Amino acid sequence: MPNTTSHQNDVQRTPVRADLHSAAFTDHSTIPDRYSYDGGNVAPPLEWSGIPDDAAELVLLCEDEDAPGRPFTHWLMTGIAPTTTGIRAEATPPRAVEGPNDFGEIGWSGPRPPVGDEPHRYFFRLYALDQSPGFTPDTTADVVRSAITDHVIASGTLVGLYAA
Repeated sequence: MPNTTSHQNDVQRTPVRADLHSAAFTDHSTIPDRYSYDGGNVAPPLEWSGIPDDAAELVLLCEDEDAPGRPFTHWLMTGIAPTTTGIRAEATPPRAVEGPNDFGEIGWSGPRPPVGDEPHRYFFRLYALDQSPGFTPDTTADVVRSAITDHVIASGTLVGLYAA
């Protein structure tokens, strides 16, 4: 007799769309200087909605997709409680872990494209995961991206522009 048992957990589901936005700038608009590396280096406020009830953890990643060579990580935050609905400027949610960025620092390091470049695009991505991978403060963005690939159940993206 064939096995007709359903293996729901073995089936990867398509991530749902989460809404990610900021009171500081709108999607595909200029990030104010206050949030740039040389203009204050304050992490921008973010808010989100549409996180599934079964999410175990949220991960936030901000990268400059126009940096030479590869995306340049400006912000990595893991371990965000799934009930969290946003981040205030200059605040880290309880339980969240900020990781290294490509400036060699921990936490937010704002936009700093080369002078004279066209505006660079900074992709803020929020991921809701079906499990908590247990990332540590030294976990890099490359490791996080690889580890979450099969565990994203919702995601949202906000793009900010910045030129020096």
